[in-house]
Order: sequence, then C-alpha cells, then structure tokens
Amino acid sequence: MKVVIGADHGGFELKEFLKNNFEYTDISWIDVGTYSAESCDYPLIADKVAETILNKQADIGVLICGSGIGISIAANRHKGIRAALLYSDEIARLSKEHNNANVAVFGARTQSRDDVVKYLT
Repeated sequence: MKVVIGADHGGFELKEFLKNNFEYTDISWIDVGTYSAESCDYPLIADKVAETILNKQADIGVLICGSGIGISIAANRHKGIRAALLYSDEIARLSKEHNNANVAVFGARTQSRDDVVKYLT
C-alpha cells in the first residue's frame, strides 16, 4: 500500500516518527514534506497530499499539523478528498466505515504518538 504523508513544521517530528517506526511491511511511504521544523504554510502540504491521492500515486494519506484542524480543512477543499481528524477509536472506525475517509489527520501538539499509531491500525 502506498501512503502519502505530509506535515507542517508543527507536525514534522511526528511525521518522521511515523515513517521510521510504523512497522507494517506492506506500506511504502511517499513523503511530500515538510523536511524540517522550520515554519511553512500548511495548505501547501495539504495540497501536495491531496494531489498525490487524486493522481492515483498513493492509496491513502496522512496529514499532521499542530492541532490537525487547519490542515484537514485545507485538504477537504479538494473534491474527492475526505480528510478526517482522528482522535478516538470510535472516530477512526466511523470515519472509514461511514465517510470512506482517504486521509487520516492528526494533531502533533494534541495527540500522543501511541494514540496516532493506534488510530492508523
């Protein structure tokens, strides 16, 4: 499975953690940035993730910013993208079952790494 992942500066460390520690052998990561903790514009990252999915270069996406809210709003501006901010087991399940979400969104400043990994599985 190809997963496109992107984060702004607030989510950079969590993005790197997921790429290097999410232990599923069938996942191939496509990293569209950001590539440092320097300030950047989150809508540009959301656009890159959305375009990668819409161009069928990835199956699903992961987006991360400080709260998860801004980057999910930016991603959902794209027709065909259903970005869901995952913050509980039930929301993670329902976002896939009822909304067919194709982008999982997380807040690096509001969620633990353990919870993010749990919601992705």
